[in-house]
Amino acid sequence: MKLTDSVLRSFRVAKVFRENSDKINCFDFSPNGETVISSSDDDSIVLYDCQEGKPKRTLYSKKYGVDLIRYTHAANTVVYSSNKIDDTIRYLSLHDNKYIRYFPGHSKRVVALSMSPVDDTFISGSLDKTIRLWDLRSPNCQGLMHLQGKPVCSFDPEGLIFAAGVNSEMVKLYDLRSFDKGPFATFKMQYDRTCEWTGLKFSNDGKLILISTNGSFIRLIDAFKGVVMHTFGGYANSKAVTLEASFTPDSQFIMIGSEDGKIHVWNGESGIKVAVLDGKHTGPITCLQFNPKFMTFASACSNMDHLCAPGRS
Repeated sequence: MKLTDSVLRSFRVAKVFRENSDKINCFDFSPNGETVISSSDDDSIVLYDCQEGKPKRTLYSKKYGVDLIRYTHAANTVVYSSNKIDDTIRYLSLHDNKYIRYFPGHSKRVVALSMSPVDDTFISGSLDKTIRLWDLRSPNCQGLMHLQGKPVCSFDPEGLIFAAGVNSEMVKLYDLRSFDKGPFATFKMQYDRTCEWTGLKFSNDGKLILISTNGSFIRLIDAFKGVVMHTFGGYANSKAVTLEASFTPDSQFIMIGSEDGKIHVWNGESGIKVAVLDGKHTGPITCLQFNPKFMTFASACSNMDHLCAPGRS
């Protein structure tokens, strides 16, 4: 099945999960699309089976808390940031619920975490105004960038470069092999003092970068030229909530949740809004991602996780 405007408009809530007693702060699909893992402010890590549509396992990170959970390439392992005690990143084996390694270094909360799509490298951005480069095999930081403000960051789909959004006004592109020489490209955006950038993602084809904000708009920019292609708005976010925006796996559509539980979808090429879906959420949709392999997407508000699939209209 190919994703089209009409297929997107047909999506309906297929499953509702109420496994959490507090806000789901992040989730991540496994590369094969078979499972999705969530982290929550109730210190739990819940693993869901996407094919059977049910929770498989719940683990806890009571001492350190858990946020920004990400699958690594090794089966059954994740990295995540701490939101209690310290700002160390932790590498966990889900198989036996044991830590494999710690990555200390950040002195303030980690606000961005991105796993390389090709190897064991990952990057983290923190409120301490640094981006750190890591390798899963070593607890020592492999590289450090000092920035002028809060960073958001992400790898490109080939794992050759990474982008850093700095101070909610600049996108800097770094070559992974020579990042210490500084960015090879810098795109300056129009600064908007009403909101700040909360996330940055590449499309799977590597041609586009999506910038999320805690305001009521998101920006789509050309990854090569830095030109703003479209600014998408018209969704509710009056309380400056961090709402996750995502591409569909074919790089054609952009979607974001809103504070009223609706999901807005745009065509990335034309910039036209093609759907507003009822996510059946009671609060703001803070997490939203499309399954990389199957025709489903997941959305989360406060303590409810929804799996949506195409239906018959």
